This record gives sequence, C-alpha cells and structure tokens, in this order.
Amino acid sequence: MWDVASDQAIADEDRVLARESCCSAYHRAIELIGKRWTGAIVFVLLDGPLRFSEVKVLVPDLSDRLLSERMKELEAEGIVERRVIDDTPVRVEYLLTAKGEALEPAVRALKRWANAWL
Repeated sequence: MWDVASDQAIADEDRVLARESCCSAYHRAIELIGKRWTGAIVFVLLDGPLRFSEVKVLVPDLSDRLLSERMKELEAEGIVERRVIDDTPVRVEYLLTAKGEALEPAVRALKRWANAWL
C-alpha cells in the first residue's frame, strides 16, 4: 500500500541531507571570532601592527584586562603575534600572523554587512 505521508517524509529527509551541515570547525571559528571584542581587535590589526595602547584607542570601551586576555587567546590560537622590539624603552607590538590575515575577507564582509543591516 502506498503511503503519501511516508513518501513526503523521505523526500523531506533527502532534501535536508542534501544541504551542507554545520561542521565543528565552522562552529569553533564563529565562537572564536564572535567572542566579545575579538573581532574588533582583529579588524584594527588588519591595517598593520599596533601597540597595546593603540589597540585600546581604536577599540573604545575595551578594558586593559580584557584586551590583555583577548590578545593572549589570539596569540595562543596563532592569529596574533606579540613582537618585542628591543629598543629603549622596550616596545611591544601586536600583528596578525598569516592565519590572522586570512580572516580579512570574512572580517571585512562582516563589517560591510553590519554597516548595511545594523
């Protein structure tokens, strides 16, 4: 006996399975860059190296403690490099690694979307 509801359920399941699923790598990337202030920090570093105080100026309302925490996380992920410049006085700069620079198209696209829709 032919069951229309059963055929429809199979068709619906096939349609859903044909779509691309959300993988764990995508979810991890969104969680990383979507973490409060992280995207903004990456965005301001897209134009080149900055000192800690310069990042603070370009990302208003970000506390020293949270900036330090995010920089350490980004460094641990291999997205940001902390470079010590042996000078008097010693200076520290933060810059994007190749992995961080690879985020540029996505970060700039998100900025355009935000400007258009938010």
